[in-house]
Amino acid sequence: MTADLIVCGLGPAGRALAHRAVARGLSVTVVDPRPDRRWTATYAAWADDVPEWVAAHTVAATVPRPVAWGTRRFEIDRPYAVFDVGALQDSLSLGDARVVADRAAEIVRPRGDTGAEAVRLASGQVLTGRRVVDARGVGRSPARAEQTAYGVVVARERWTEPLFMDWRPDHGAGADETPSFLYAIPLAPDTCLLEETCLAGRPALSGTALRERLRTRLRCRGIELDGSEPVEHVRFPVQGGRPGDRRFGAAGGLLHPATGYSVAASLAAADAVAAGDSIWPPAARAVHRLRTAGLRALLALPPPDVPPFFDAFFALSPRRQRAYLSGRADLPGTATAMAALFANLPWQLRRTLAAATVGW
Repeated sequence: MTADLIVCGLGPAGRALAHRAVARGLSVTVVDPRPDRRWTATYAAWADDVPEWVAAHTVAATVPRPVAWGTRRFEIDRPYAVFDVGALQDSLSLGDARVVADRAAEIVRPRGDTGAEAVRLASGQVLTGRRVVDARGVGRSPARAEQTAYGVVVARERWTEPLFMDWRPDHGAGADETPSFLYAIPLAPDTCLLEETCLAGRPALSGTALRERLRTRLRCRGIELDGSEPVEHVRFPVQGGRPGDRRFGAAGGLLHPATGYSVAASLAAADAVAAGDSIWPPAARAVHRLRTAGLRALLALPPPDVPPFFDAFFALSPRRQRAYLSGRADLPGTATAMAALFANLPWQLRRTLAAATVGW
């Protein structure tokens, strides 16, 4: 049986693609070793990045003006949405898609543009489809920078101010150690996630180091943890995805390499990919290269220079912030935002960033 579309991987990207393809009336097969696995990670997005077809009830909380700290306080003039991950997963129903509980061992593509594509499964079975899209994410590797985090869920009355990013140095680490920030967002009317995050590192900070930093930081702010709090662990590569029409989500270059965000971009692009359209015009590929250069620059910054760097970024206009964070195919906007950020930086940071981004 040849399906119109085979999707390998049922994370948020793969499930969104399969869901939208079924909604278009396509015959869909999905392949995942654990297709019924429930999502447990926290997913959030800028509210204006979430496409209209996503059900409103999947958003558990919205922060109208999240706060960011470099060395000083900023209010970001852009609503930030936190998903109810269970509701999001359930809303992306697979309808009458064929679900195969197996691992995709190999994707076989014909030469040229004709003929069916195939997936060879770990069990030896071969599935054929008119199109096969790889949405299995990106594998970990010592050569790839990663984002790591350690978080706890507390009662919402214990924390009042939503923080998108707080680089203040009250986590107990030395000034020359790998930096991390506090991320503090509501998960529901009565709960809040407090998470110490290493934005990108090669190697990234360990969960143990982040746990100790979080405990120290919260203690400085009058919050003692007793060990009974639910815990979230985060670890994923922010490098390795490759733009292409047969890859999707993080595997297909939709993860922002300088932030780690990919869910909203995947939701927004799912309809176009389901329809068989390309989401990688030349401008989008150029933006991807610029963003990759941004990651190299971030990795090259000496730890004491990271908070001033984010001072410069959050001092940009909301329009320029949005262009860099969300303008996946907005080459003029991305380039203008990066140039404005560079101009806002002290001279010594400019020299560091210029050296890191040469040859992008």
